[in-house]
Amino acid sequence: MDTINIVIATPFSPEAQRIVRSVNPRVRVTDITDLARRDYQGDVQARRELDAILAETEIVYGMRVPINLLPRATKLRWIQVTSAGVDRYLSDEFKRSKVMLTNVSGIHATPIGEFVMEMMLMFAKKAPLCFEMKQRKEWQRFPSSVLRGKTVGVIGLGSIGQEVARLSKAFRMRVIATRRSPRKQTARNVDLLLPPNGLLRLLAESDYVAVCLPLTKETNKLIGESELKAMKPTAYIMNIGRGQIIDENALVKALEQKWIAGAGLDVFATEPLPKESKLWDLPNLIYSPHVSGGQEDYEQQATELFCRNLKRYIEGKRLINLVNKDLGY
Repeated sequence: MDTINIVIATPFSPEAQRIVRSVNPRVRVTDITDLARRDYQGDVQARRELDAILAETEIVYGMRVPINLLPRATKLRWIQVTSAGVDRYLSDEFKRSKVMLTNVSGIHATPIGEFVMEMMLMFAKKAPLCFEMKQRKEWQRFPSSVLRGKTVGVIGLGSIGQEVARLSKAFRMRVIATRRSPRKQTARNVDLLLPPNGLLRLLAESDYVAVCLPLTKETNKLIGESELKAMKPTAYIMNIGRGQIIDENALVKALEQKWIAGAGLDVFATEPLPKESKLWDLPNLIYSPHVSGGQEDYEQQATELFCRNLKRYIEGKRLINLVNKDLGY
């Protein structure tokens, strides 16, 4: 009975590793997180030990794969990452390889959907203003708004976009969405479904815009000056996809010159956000440090998905969330 050698490339709990081992008696799990860290720091002995392990590795599970993985892991067949976005893994070398790549798309829908609603509510209720007034010990009443009757534009109707649409309908909002390849002209909880070339219409009609796209060569700087100028001056844009999807220089200009009312960003072109970035000082921008996908049971959900995939792998079935390396998702 051949052994299936799996390396864990993220510091998961012993319980999560036990669950992986329990999938099949053939499974052998090795935690390489410490060796990979020391290897990255230039530890020669750690590199030798890691080379020996990777030479027999068939599957990698985790977020941070070892450096120069492919030439070191010649038996590698599959990488299961613990993120939805996979742009960081898609080097030309990896695209040319036969190694399969899967992600955990789907487990982020609830936390990120809630995060988008939080941003919309903060803008509608002027929560940042309340924070500022509290710091100044100032009491000044102000008018607020409601989400009911407003239009939200969802750019990218994947699992996260669908959850944003569902929650928005609960607030009795109108939902417009774009999807790369609309199989139908309608979608659940969506009032108007558009192809990608309907982006400008979506932007022009929306009071709130949620960017829910992966980063690909087609989506890089998809939102620039012309797109931001197409929006209403009272509208807000929120990005929970990847920072590079919005041209940050154009966004700074849009916020400074009031082309739009505000922006909510959880992702940035460079992370951590550089201290010199103008984004820090914009009063009409809500910031969070790439945490929108967080949830208490993230490890459990990711591991359960990996184990379902591992069973399918052993049975020779098509894997869940198999990434098209050319499309980038």
